[in-house]
Amino acid sequence: MILETQNLAFAYPNGTEILHGVDFSVNSGECVALLGANGCGKTTLFQHFNGLLKPRSGSVLLKGKNLSQWHQNEVFTQVGMVFQDPHDQLFAASVYEDVSYGPKNLGLSASEIQERVESALKQCKMWEQRNHSIHQLSYGQKKRVAIAGVLAMHCDIIVLDEPTAGLDPRTAADLMLTLKGLQVNKGLTTIISTHEVDIVPIYCDRAYVMQEGRIVIEGTPEHIFSDPVLIRGAFLRLPRIAHLWEILKHKEGVISSANPLTIKEAREAFRKL
Repeated sequence: MILETQNLAFAYPNGTEILHGVDFSVNSGECVALLGANGCGKTTLFQHFNGLLKPRSGSVLLKGKNLSQWHQNEVFTQVGMVFQDPHDQLFAASVYEDVSYGPKNLGLSASEIQERVESALKQCKMWEQRNHSIHQLSYGQKKRVAIAGVLAMHCDIIVLDEPTAGLDPRTAADLMLTLKGLQVNKGLTTIISTHEVDIVPIYCDRAYVMQEGRIVIEGTPEHIFSDPVLIRGAFLRLPRIAHLWEILKHKEGVISSANPLTIKEAREAFRKL
């Protein structure tokens, strides 16, 4: 277990309670999704993972040690946060300057900084734009630069708040493929919050569903989406393929034990009918 919360609760200074006894965990090298409607507490929970927010009660454990026992700078080199809006994260004049900011603050040598920045930008397919002004970039490119800034810190865990928000379908797919490649090839532990349920069975190993500050179900995508009533009660929907299969079974009389979530799974299920 590389990161977990235990009975985590949080309330804002005005007394508004946001999180209620949240238990969340992720294993090293996993990609885990946190699903929920806007306002359910996803971002608030994420801001506990690297100490931006402190719990009212309960605890956050990083590599088995309470987050309060880590030095804040250590946490930032372990857990990297990518905000939903890259404009909240990018501030330097050029791409290279922005990605190099974190490593420079670690006191690394010039050669080590250059190596880290080059590697991070190449992994995010932004090396060719290294000298571009941030203002010249598309929204999707800005998201990639924000991710590169985290990779340059050599974080073991990357936490992304709504990574596909504001992106067209092709750009969103390209970004998710990049993240999946980092998980598979580099062993990067990836946690994403989203209400875009279609990406979950394609890219994620496990998922949690949050509603009104509580976890209501967790497990594999197959387990999560096997309960349509709970999913819809959390103001989410089934993946499109699962919804189609639900219609075929309930309204068209298709008899099948399969519950496909992706096009590939649906194709195999149709072959067996």
